[in-house]
Amino acid sequence: MAEFPEGAPCWMDAMFTDLEGAKEFYGYVLGWTFGESSTEYGEYTQAYSDGKAVAAIVPPMPGADAQSAWCLYFASPDAAATAEKIKSAGGELLMEPMQVGVFGTMAIAKEPSGAVFGVWQPGDHKGFEKTGEPVSFAWAELCTRDAATVDAFLPQVFPYRARQMETPGPDGEGMDFKIFSLGEGESPVLGRMTMGEEFPPEIPAYIQVYFAVPDCDEAVSRARRRGGMLHFGPMDSPFGRFAALTDPQGAAFAVIDGSTRVGEMPDLT
Repeated sequence: MAEFPEGAPCWMDAMFTDLEGAKEFYGYVLGWTFGESSTEYGEYTQAYSDGKAVAAIVPPMPGADAQSAWCLYFASPDAAATAEKIKSAGGELLMEPMQVGVFGTMAIAKEPSGAVFGVWQPGDHKGFEKTGEPVSFAWAELCTRDAATVDAFLPQVFPYRARQMETPGPDGEGMDFKIFSLGEGESPVLGRMTMGEEFPPEIPAYIQVYFAVPDCDEAVSRARRRGGMLHFGPMDSPFGRFAALTDPQGAAFAVIDGSTRVGEMPDLT
């Protein structure tokens, strides 16, 4: 398959203390199946939809005590060079570029407002084998309380063009939201949303990943039946009907049915 362009979301994984529980939850909610765990790479286990790789799960490293969370990786032709850009732009490297066998080279970083993300330089593993289709990665938004810092950071690291989304509300005050795009066709690859008072202060900046689903309400019902917690929605939008949840181990994610769209698309400036 073709490699992803620089700056495009290309893969995601998450650490779970209860790996079997994660398999059961996402298998039930999204219909994922799981491959054999790779003991050579810390029981790294890929998830599949229709036989195509869509994500991976892994147990935490010995001694690690981190909250379960999905980590989104952005494609890079040179992980070491991207790592230098991250540091120069005010970000922090949590894991220096590390070669993962023949599969590629990875790094883990934190942007200045605190959201964690990954960098992936592909080798044999190019990334997602399925995106934008039901039960695969559909979209992502970087949620932050320091929009100006994020807006300055991202284009220094990846070749993004940023555009403000005009979303006027009933009181005349719109949501502060930007779209970051790539290439001549300006393909949108990432959103940036300012976190308002609806976000509890203890929630740090993070990247919200969206999974495409054929029926948002059904996906929410299935998640709740398996111990997931609903935080927002389901809600209609011009982009689809969506909802935000956490799984039983605390990893945040959202589901969206892009076939159910309500309202006019907002303008970009």
